[in-house]
Amino acid sequence: MHKAGDVILGGLFGIHLFSVFPDLSFTSEPQQPTCHGFDVSGFRQAQTMAFAIGEINRNSNLLPNVTLGYSLYDNCVTLGIGFRAALSLVNGQNEHFLSDKICIGAPSVIGIVGDSSSSRSIAISTVLGLYRVPMVSYFATCSCLSDRQKFPSFFRTIPSDAFQVRAMIQILNHFGWTWAGLLIINDEYGLNAARSFQSDFAPAGGGCLAYLEVLPWGNDRAELRRIVNVMKKSTARVVIVFAHESHMINLMEEVVRQNVTGLQWMASEALIGTNVFQTPRLMPYLGGTLGIAIRRGEIPGFREFLSQIHPNQHYNSDYENSLVNQFWEYTFQCRFAPPPAGWVAAGGALCTGQEDLEDAETELLDISNLRPEYNVYKAVYALAYALDEMLQCEPGRGPFSEHSCGSLQRLESWQLVHYLQKVNFTTPFGDQVSFDENGDVLPIYDIMNWLWLPDGGAKLQNVGEVKRSAFKGEELTLHEDKIFWNFESKKPPRSVCSESCPPGTRKARKKGEPECCFDCIPCSEGKISNKTDSIECSSCPEDFSSNLQRDHCVPKKTEFLSYHEPLGICLTAASLLGTCICAVVLGIFICHRKTPIVRANNSELSFQLLLSLKLCFLCSLLFIGRPRLWTCQLRHAAFGISFVLCVSCILVKTMVVLAVFKASKPGGGASLKWFGVLQQRGTVLALTCIQAAICTAWLVSASPAPHKNTQYHNDKIVYECAVGSTVGFAVLLGYIGLLAILSFLIAFVARNLPDSFNEAKLITFSMLIFCAVWVAFVPAYISSPGKYADAVEVFAILASSFGILVALFGPKCYIILLRPERNTKKAIMGRGIKS
Repeated sequence: MHKAGDVILGGLFGIHLFSVFPDLSFTSEPQQPTCHGFDVSGFRQAQTMAFAIGEINRNSNLLPNVTLGYSLYDNCVTLGIGFRAALSLVNGQNEHFLSDKICIGAPSVIGIVGDSSSSRSIAISTVLGLYRVPMVSYFATCSCLSDRQKFPSFFRTIPSDAFQVRAMIQILNHFGWTWAGLLIINDEYGLNAARSFQSDFAPAGGGCLAYLEVLPWGNDRAELRRIVNVMKKSTARVVIVFAHESHMINLMEEVVRQNVTGLQWMASEALIGTNVFQTPRLMPYLGGTLGIAIRRGEIPGFREFLSQIHPNQHYNSDYENSLVNQFWEYTFQCRFAPPPAGWVAAGGALCTGQEDLEDAETELLDISNLRPEYNVYKAVYALAYALDEMLQCEPGRGPFSEHSCGSLQRLESWQLVHYLQKVNFTTPFGDQVSFDENGDVLPIYDIMNWLWLPDGGAKLQNVGEVKRSAFKGEELTLHEDKIFWNFESKKPPRSVCSESCPPGTRKARKKGEPECCFDCIPCSEGKISNKTDSIECSSCPEDFSSNLQRDHCVPKKTEFLSYHEPLGICLTAASLLGTCICAVVLGIFICHRKTPIVRANNSELSFQLLLSLKLCFLCSLLFIGRPRLWTCQLRHAAFGISFVLCVSCILVKTMVVLAVFKASKPGGGASLKWFGVLQQRGTVLALTCIQAAICTAWLVSASPAPHKNTQYHNDKIVYECAVGSTVGFAVLLGYIGLLAILSFLIAFVARNLPDSFNEAKLITFSMLIFCAVWVAFVPAYISSPGKYADAVEVFAILASSFGILVALFGPKCYIILLRPERNTKKAIMGRGIKS
């Protein structure tokens, strides 16, 4: 099909489906290949380009004063013929052009609309790219054509398969389908789709392919049976198909034979629009199929243009007239006499030329589903807008060398490529058309669904769209209420290898299986996952622990020896009770300070001992309550000094008793001079100062401090006082123990003294209790966790304090209060009542 003009655009369309190549031996005359098998769809696509150019020529705002022409070739769906046609277009030589019976050469085209096949587009663009001839395809989808290094002048108005795969992945994500099978054909179309799915499905959708099968070219029953068996055994309920109808027909025969139902099919744009599968026999299996379809558009006035096609009209060439005649013969199943040479006539009755297209069963006039035609329309307009922009260039402000512009007289195709890259316009249907740096148009697809009708037939319905805009990125719009699901539940199926891991668990990939096949492992204690399908569990902050469900962190319970718990209350009560008893005993001794029993037992040391015991009882309160820095530092210092003061008093008292006994013997009076009042006070003070020095060194070098211990329980924080220096603590206890043992030994030696001085027995017994308590304390303290260690230490303090208080002062208070008759000098000297 040809039309003259100031600028010629080329086109490649598949008008015929088959070709027969002649014998190419040198002995035969050169012959042209024969094409047959008329394709109304390809014929309508060619007519779309003719219509678009006519519309542009009538538009005074686009390319004014410039007439576009066209030169359209039939590629017969064959690479060799399509390649030859493209070279004829760019060479400007065509021996079939006849004007007034004179053979002339047509001018070369400035750009080509086509081809429809990825394989043919790859071959043609490889050559055209060398000369920077722009080629705008309306149907080639291979993502490999986006390589600007190999195809520098290739553009297309159909999205690449890379976006089609991403669009499908968006649909899979929308319905939560992470486990799917993929069927492809063994060509660039299928192999590139498989590569895109394998690289994009996991990162973009968290899914993976259950299987990847290549459909055989022919009817290989054994291979088809194997593929269907794989589909049956797989747990994937979604099957994605990147194939043409000729490959799927044989597979569907095997699917019907094995009665494989319950699958959700997803079809690529090459398959979704075909109606060969929309039959009552196949709908039980294919009903509800979702697919990606080329954007449907509307072209105003196109139907009226098509309805004017008639064989009696005058066309630009005999070939064009022959082409219309073939369409007429194909549509009305008639023939013209005689048939054109080289063409196979349809046969049947003679065509009169009076047949009415409106009454014919032909898809030519059905413009309700314009998809490839809409892309042809956009491709023609893209070339026209680019040419218009180039011709509007102001001299001296052009984009080329020395700011030159392209001109109609010296038009170069490479100049058009520059402007084509910057094209940006909106179609009457409202779609924006522009090309990215790879020559790909802003992608947009319709999402289609095969509706299974009650009569067993099917209807192709639009249920959404997926597109990418310059500002909003990729957008998916789905009308789920329109989608027909071929399942009893009438809802989308579940297609996952493993169910999602709920919060509180993490995914653990199954060994040897794809990454979307996993087990759900509960988070360990102290860790959580608060999202579905978490890859790992995150640790809670230090002061928090995980709840039972392991899905969020909760504040840890705090544990310390509190005043509000029963154990703390009991120890506090015991401490206060001991303090009160000390105060009472001190009061008794003060009131009876002049009685013999008080005076005979060194009343000053007794008063000091009672005060130190009171301090011992009170220091135990520092071990109760939340540990703070000052309490941690004070508790051990107060405990150590108080007990050393107490034991020092006992030691001095014991030594005084022993010295008095020795002084009562002849020649023993000299021993008392070493145990006067000042010496007693000095000894107690000196022994206590040693302990104070030990505590000071300990606090300065490694001071005790509050510590949050989480080693005992993961869900609890045990507040305790870290001793800081174990050596310091050991020296403090060791010094107390040394004084206690020394007191015990001296008292033990003096235990058999006469009754008049027999306080040594009481001291021996009290020191025995004291030592027993603290010997038992050490292992109990070490083995007790947390607050119980503090409770053990408080108990040891109280037990040893009560032991000293009762053992030393109990018998004396008994005599003072209950047996006053024994509180006499005579009784104390051993000459009174013995009972």
